Amino acid sequence: MSVTNQFMTNVTVDVNQGILERMVFSAVTTLPCCVFLFINVTMLFTLRSKPVFCETSRYVLLYNLLFADTVQMALSQLLYLIAASRLILTYPVCGFLTLLASLTTTIAPLTLLVMSLERYVAVCYPLRHTTIITIRNTGVAIVVIWALGSLNILTRVLLLLEFPFKDLESLQMKDFCSDRTMSIGPRSNDFDRAFICVLFVSAGVAISFSYIGVIIAARSASTDKASARKARNTLLLHLVQLCLILLSTIFSPLLMALSGILTRIVFVRFYTCLYICVSLFPRCLSSLIYGIRDQTIRPVLMHHLCCRLTPKV
Repeated sequence: MSVTNQFMTNVTVDVNQGILERMVFSAVTTLPCCVFLFINVTMLFTLRSKPVFCETSRYVLLYNLLFADTVQMALSQLLYLIAASRLILTYPVCGFLTLLASLTTTIAPLTLLVMSLERYVAVCYPLRHTTIITIRNTGVAIVVIWALGSLNILTRVLLLLEFPFKDLESLQMKDFCSDRTMSIGPRSNDFDRAFICVLFVSAGVAISFSYIGVIIAARSASTDKASARKARNTLLLHLVQLCLILLSTIFSPLLMALSGILTRIVFVRFYTCLYICVSLFPRCLSSLIYGIRDQTIRPVLMHHLCCRLTPKV
């Protein structure tokens, strides 16, 4: 009897430690996520608080980027908490969540591409900027961005329909919900790799082209040096953002490789740290970049972040 009691005690301790461990790691990720979400939501509200933000193409594109980043951040944290709680979803629910997350992930690099081209036109063709970069053209660009993202989702749905779901005993999944578990079959994996490659190479080339163009234009005597320098720094930050977003899409294979090398507790700690730095933080980077650097946004953003305790701008 004493051996049985000792065994049951050990099992209870292990279970309690597992639950406590999941609660701690969930809190560690949820706290920064809530802070980042608060900053992003405040920034979104700020970008709709004044007519100048609604009538300037650069701020309209920024709003589109922030909206996608905010939705992506919320979905990522939701999927993390579902996995930490060891909840097993059905294929339709998991498919909806992962496809929506994939859509918002696609929007960010495409929007960065358009924002970089807008900065290029502003510096290299300042006299034609107001005729090329209009609110109407910006709206068309945003529609094209979401259409391309939706086309990716439609293709993934068609590939998912090839899987014989009718042969399953139940639509309940056997594993935690994630983008990898919904990539069923080699064709889905090949399509995902090809799409990510084309997407990020295109965005990287566009940002690099814009950066080189701004550097060349800055050497011209007719170019505003301060404006060119600011645009160059913005493009560099866009390139950093793009690299971080790319890293967030490819760090899953890295984790799969490390899972067989590291111990469980070390792996979970490493995953939590990487999740915050690579998946959550880049989604708040746009708010921090523009909220601090942009002289038009900063006072209004600080007014709202301080719960309107500061003087109204």
